[in-house]
Amino acid sequence: MSSALVETPCGPLGVVWDRDLVTRIELDPTPAFMQDATGPRPDWLLQPILNYFERPCARLELPVHVQGTAFQQRVWAELRQIPCGQTRTYGAIARQLGTSPRAVGQACRANPCPLVIPCHRVVAVSGLGGFAGDLHGRKLAMKRWLLKHEGVVLDGSLVADRPGSRDDRSRGGP
Repeated sequence: MSSALVETPCGPLGVVWDRDLVTRIELDPTPAFMQDATGPRPDWLLQPILNYFERPCARLELPVHVQGTAFQQRVWAELRQIPCGQTRTYGAIARQLGTSPRAVGQACRANPCPLVIPCHRVVAVSGLGGFAGDLHGRKLAMKRWLLKHEGVVLDGSLVADRPGSRDDRSRGGP
């Protein structure tokens, strides 16, 4: 296992990989992680991350190996289908997978590779929702920054789901 710290406009990210597969991205790396992550940052890892922060809709293509339950894997696969600049609600994803919004939220929280598996594009019916288990603070500020970076308008009346489709508010939502 190798790790590196990558400086980004929204703060440092800790990236962990094994051979050529990313296994974890830390949104809020601990001081211990930052001290240990002093090794080289290979181009195959660094370039896609830097490209995303320069051009937000440049697809962040990194090979990942993430461990999770079969359900989490289904949710994460669904998240990877959300295009840049768009959002989906927890409820919309839940309906698609035949589960509950809370279960989708828990799978988002367990996501080991945020950004590559874009859980920041999943929002609540009434606003941003959480990010990586936080409902406020640095991680939520990062979610807000990422969405704005991708061109999502955050004006208090955040409209989610596919353009032209009805959003969760018209169905009562979660």
